[in-house]
Amino acid sequence: MTSFAEPMSYWEVARENFFKKSGSTGNFGKLFNFFSPGRVNLIGEHTDYNGGYVFPCALNLGTYGTARKRGDNVCRFASANFDLEVQARLDKISYSPSQGWANYLLGVTDRFLKSGHKLGGFEIFIHGDLPNSAGLSSSASVELLMAVALNAMFECGMASQDMAKLSQRAENEFVGVNCGIMDQFAVAMGRKNHAIMLNCAALDYEYVPLELGGSYLIITNTNKPRQLAGSVYNTRRSECESALKSLQAKLSIKALGELSAEVFEEYSGLIADETCRKRAKHIVYEDERVKTAVGLLRAGDLAGFGRLMNESHVSLRDLYEVTGYELDTLAAAAWEQDGVAGSRMTGAGFGGCTVSIVRENAAENFIGRVGEIYQRATGLKADFYVVETGGGAGVF
Repeated sequence: MTSFAEPMSYWEVARENFFKKSGSTGNFGKLFNFFSPGRVNLIGEHTDYNGGYVFPCALNLGTYGTARKRGDNVCRFASANFDLEVQARLDKISYSPSQGWANYLLGVTDRFLKSGHKLGGFEIFIHGDLPNSAGLSSSASVELLMAVALNAMFECGMASQDMAKLSQRAENEFVGVNCGIMDQFAVAMGRKNHAIMLNCAALDYEYVPLELGGSYLIITNTNKPRQLAGSVYNTRRSECESALKSLQAKLSIKALGELSAEVFEEYSGLIADETCRKRAKHIVYEDERVKTAVGLLRAGDLAGFGRLMNESHVSLRDLYEVTGYELDTLAAAAWEQDGVAGSRMTGAGFGGCTVSIVRENAAENFIGRVGEIYQRATGLKADFYVVETGGGAGVF
């Protein structure tokens, strides 16, 4: 830990104060430092919980944490990003809206205990450079941070994939967001300079080199926050399940991700509800786009990859209806700029971010022009992040 003799940033001071006011009379364990990345999904949106393919990569932005064991049965949580400190007993962990962001950490702790791992008291201080509620998976980032911290401190011996699955269950069952596996998997399994082609049904995956040939990944934040638990995310999942049930009257399938476009077109009439039919069509064609896009990237066809990114956004706008005015404005502004291979919303939608592939020599103009168009149209100021790929969550 940094000493007060050294110059310290705000978060370092906050961390120092957090550990100094611990209040535990028992023995403390040594300090561990951790990092857990955010993620951006390049293509394949809302396909994960439908048994389809996704293509995310971990980022060099994320969540940092410092943790240690305590000599009692108490767990303490604090963050430099939020003015909230939470404390709970290991034998009395429960969800409460008043606990805010700490519910994600408590949920992971609860899943560890219910999986039979022996934990003791601990305290953890976190800070991050991911924009909150922006669709870059800040929730999965803190979940995996907690998972790797508990795994290291209490020598649980869990593999990264298993921590991803446990963290997903925490978000589903403790927080109440019925998310798929993509976010937690990408955060846990990320590899620098690679994206992950993941089959979300079987959890088969392949690392694909992310070679952008003189282009940047630029993430643009609408600065219109969205809360998954309070959004229509669970509604979209329910609509897909309804469409699947209709198709199962004639087809032996377990998920929409099993369908080809040809089979879907032949049997789509089984889905009587037009809204549910549109949701299913997006999933089926988005899954096809992922497989095609990854092949184009491997072949070095960045322009073709970018065109499929654009098509993905249009489908999310018109069929899945999860974009909204702000995201559509950003995407349309990006499509107009020179040097842009492709641009689309990323994440659950209704605010959050777009991801764009932009030539290095066009990046400055892209940021200036898109920012100007967006602010004029919405009254909001967008934030731009030129990002790199990163590795998965672990000891820092």
